[in-house]
Amino acid sequence: MLNKPTDWASVNPASAFAKGQEQTEAMLGMQKELLAAYEQASRAWLVRVRSEVDLWTELAAKLTATRSLPEALGTYHECVTQRMQMAAEDGRRMSEECQKLLQTFTRPLPNGWPIGGSTT
Repeated sequence: MLNKPTDWASVNPASAFAKGQEQTEAMLGMQKELLAAYEQASRAWLVRVRSEVDLWTELAAKLTATRSLPEALGTYHECVTQRMQMAAEDGRRMSEECQKLLQTFTRPLPNGWPIGGSTT
């Protein structure tokens, strides 16, 4: 909400339209940027899920081929170690994606639009 009353008689319609159009274009640009970021993240997570399926499928195949308990434990240990590395990469990726989205949301808009909250 605006705290200052507007003198509508002094508003130039062409100027107001241009300002509105510029703000609309800025918002559309931000929405396109967010959509692109969401699509990129979605593709990356889909690849990640596929690698998880491959990891556990490979473990099952290796375990069926083992001939002893120590060999099976070694195979399982190797798989769990790889899964822990994947989890660390997931955390890093998620942090980067959240940071990118936050920067998009908090970037100032043109013409003095506030970043958030009310204007005083």
